[in-house]
Amino acid sequence: MSKIKILPEILSNKIAAGEVVERPASVVKELVENAVDAGSSRITIEIGQGGRSMIRVSDNGLGMAHDDALLAIERYATSKIYSDPDLHAIATLGFRGEALPSIAAVSKFTLTTNDGQSNAATRIYVEGGKIRQVDETGAPPGTMISADQLFFNTPARRKFLKTVNTEMGHIADVVSSLALARKDIQFRLFHNDRMVKNWPAVNDPVDRMVDVLGREFRSGLYPVSLAGAYLSINGWISDPAITRRTSQKIYIYVNGRFIRNRGIYYAILDGYKGRLMKGRYPVGVLFLSLPPAEVDVNVHPTKHEVRFSNQRGLFQAIRTAVAQALQSPGWQPAQPTQSPRIEESVVFPEKKSSSSSQSEEPVASPPSEAPGKPKAPLKRGSSIIKTEPAGHGDMETKGPGETEKLSDTSRPETPPGEQARLWQQPEFSRLSVIGQFHNTYILCESESVLYVIDQHAAHERIVYEKLLRQRREASVQPSQSFLIPETIELNYRESAVINEMIPDLVHMGIAIEPFGGNTFIVKSLPSILSGESAGPLITEIAETVADSGYAPGLEETIEQCLILMACHGAIRANHYLSEKEIQALLKQLDQCENPYHCPHGRPTLIQWPIESLEKRFRRTL
Repeated sequence: MSKIKILPEILSNKIAAGEVVERPASVVKELVENAVDAGSSRITIEIGQGGRSMIRVSDNGLGMAHDDALLAIERYATSKIYSDPDLHAIATLGFRGEALPSIAAVSKFTLTTNDGQSNAATRIYVEGGKIRQVDETGAPPGTMISADQLFFNTPARRKFLKTVNTEMGHIADVVSSLALARKDIQFRLFHNDRMVKNWPAVNDPVDRMVDVLGREFRSGLYPVSLAGAYLSINGWISDPAITRRTSQKIYIYVNGRFIRNRGIYYAILDGYKGRLMKGRYPVGVLFLSLPPAEVDVNVHPTKHEVRFSNQRGLFQAIRTAVAQALQSPGWQPAQPTQSPRIEESVVFPEKKSSSSSQSEEPVASPPSEAPGKPKAPLKRGSSIIKTEPAGHGDMETKGPGETEKLSDTSRPETPPGEQARLWQQPEFSRLSVIGQFHNTYILCESESVLYVIDQHAAHERIVYEKLLRQRREASVQPSQSFLIPETIELNYRESAVINEMIPDLVHMGIAIEPFGGNTFIVKSLPSILSGESAGPLITEIAETVADSGYAPGLEETIEQCLILMACHGAIRANHYLSEKEIQALLKQLDQCENPYHCPHGRPTLIQWPIESLEKRFRRTL
């Protein structure tokens, strides 16, 4: 008996569906792309229970005649390509002819279509890949496709679907990416009979971008434009002060197709070189136009990945275009604001102003010092010469598990008659302050060691531990109300997370309430964050928790939020500090349980013993 058998058509269709239909968002993507290819000017997407119970996409496009509708649900039936050369010059979003039969194989599928020329519309009902009913009905020109009870016949796939909000978040992201590419089409998205978003057709692409990305970008976008013989790049990128923790808000389109490509992300970041803090990503929308023969879109079932014939040249062009946009006339790097002076008795620092939405200013290219700006004090008139610690061989940093001490001279002597403790909390405040380097690093010395302290990392540890103490000592963090509440607009996935988190956020001192749709109103922040803007903090909390998942009261999530709050509340790099402020910072480090690392795990200080420096200068062997 032969061991090799031809798979039944139903089973092979299910296998094909597994490649194309990963989750409800995959169905929405395929159906909306077909609606765009059909020349629609209005597309409506209706979702039930995050796509589990219903997915319905309606359009006013060309529609199909009766015979074409029957062919459309057959595998490899398409109107997009006819010959081998067509496969190498694809100009449409869909082309394989796999979407409809794959979706119909794992759902209760209904296709209703009218080409506008037939006497009646055609309706086809398919259940699990088998045609159950074909009839005529009344319907306006266009096409409406429903995929109900997704994965009803593949329970293993249905079991692995995420929560309703998570799946709906993916669907909203898919529709947003398609809406960004086609400003001439109206997109409406509904969930459980409630309108989630309406993107009307607009003439100005910036209006569509602001509608999708948020109002904060209207004044923070810079146009990108570069034209060549075979390639043109157009779009917008964000001010370096407007960043996100992931690359999810970078939208790349190749001939109108939304793609994800790490090489392009790296090229964009290279264009920002020296302007972004490590681990931060800009927001941007770039449209790449090149001959279809120069790009291969047939390399992945979901068509999110493509290959370029001249990848190196493309990446170089993107890097150049981004760099030119940031250097264009009228653009100026965001100048750091000077921290207000504080006394030693005041918590460091009590208030500060900042126009940046980043948690820390970049340190790679600090702006030039303003005229008349006071210099950081230098002890004994000493001058510091910058040296490159080649290989970092002589640089000593504190790591986990090492004995935590600054140096023998920084510890108080043990009184006579008392036994010395095996471990003793160091006293940063006993160090002699030399000054500030690049308004970012505090230079200190003991008798035999030079210390370099990262002021942001150190203050971040101070703020974090204070937030932890307040959380232990009080059920609700002390907060300070805004004179004028701040309004924040998020996307669907982020707003769903924040809605769930409201009780926990209130306990952390953040008074936040829904304000309709995906908009929230913030009335107060923890007192320790006084003077901060709520928008960047809430957005970063939403993005972080949306990626990791959320459960009410989950301690890991709360700790993530406290770390982000500490990062936003800490003094930035490129901020001048007076000697009193430096001394206040050092004294508060003495009170920390772990003064050697910021909450993210970065070291707060590095040190050079005098012996290492003398070896570098060849004073000793």
